[in-house]
Amino acid sequence: MNYTYSQIAKMLDHSLLHPTTTWDALQQGCRMAVAYDVASVCILPYALPRCVEWLAGSTVQPSTTIGFPHGAHCTRVKAAEAEQAIADGCQELDMVCNVSKVLSEDWEYVRADLQAVIEPAHAAGRKVKVIFENCYLEDDHKRRLCELCVELGADWVKTSTGYGTGGATLEDLQLMLDHTRRPVQVKAAGGVRDLDKLLEVRQMGVSRVGASATQSILDECRRRLELPPIEVTASEDPSGY
Repeated sequence: MNYTYSQIAKMLDHSLLHPTTTWDALQQGCRMAVAYDVASVCILPYALPRCVEWLAGSTVQPSTTIGFPHGAHCTRVKAAEAEQAIADGCQELDMVCNVSKVLSEDWEYVRADLQAVIEPAHAAGRKVKVIFENCYLEDDHKRRLCELCVELGADWVKTSTGYGTGGATLEDLQLMLDHTRRPVQVKAAGGVRDLDKLLEVRQMGVSRVGASATQSILDECRRRLELPPIEVTASEDPSGY
């Protein structure tokens, strides 16, 4: 094996973004993420303050979404969302670009929209992943977005929300890798559901993967590395919002 368990686990952002996810499931998802020591938990924004508490003492970063899932929020609203997320303890912000404005090729608007989140996040020492939603875009749009993200210093460019008509493809990932440069990194989201696919995109140069199948991916990783299985115990939290 040319990888360690930690190298694989720290590629994964565990996604807890489905609108029907219950409070108990959110908490249990965070417990699983801590037990498996993943990179981050990307959680529904309203639950972020408790996510920060649930992850306290671990190396798992709390993250949430901005302008999710369609990217069509007004720029001022996205900036306000980012401000709230930072105040709530978010370390990584996954922001959806304005897909409508990208398709309209209003690049001045798109730049300002991205900048309104990236600048305050970086000023607060936080990181930003810019979600393209590639299933709706032409290659020229993706290339221009990569250029803007490099210019603005985004930390990651990300293929998808996982809620569009398609997720990460190898072709899109290669395009994004070809049109960005360090320190900008590439994140795949949507469609990476098993260890073999994760290893494939890792070999390409992808550094993060958003997944809801986190536990099964890492169970398989541990099996192949002949590591003992991890058990996650359930707990009760009577609080709620």
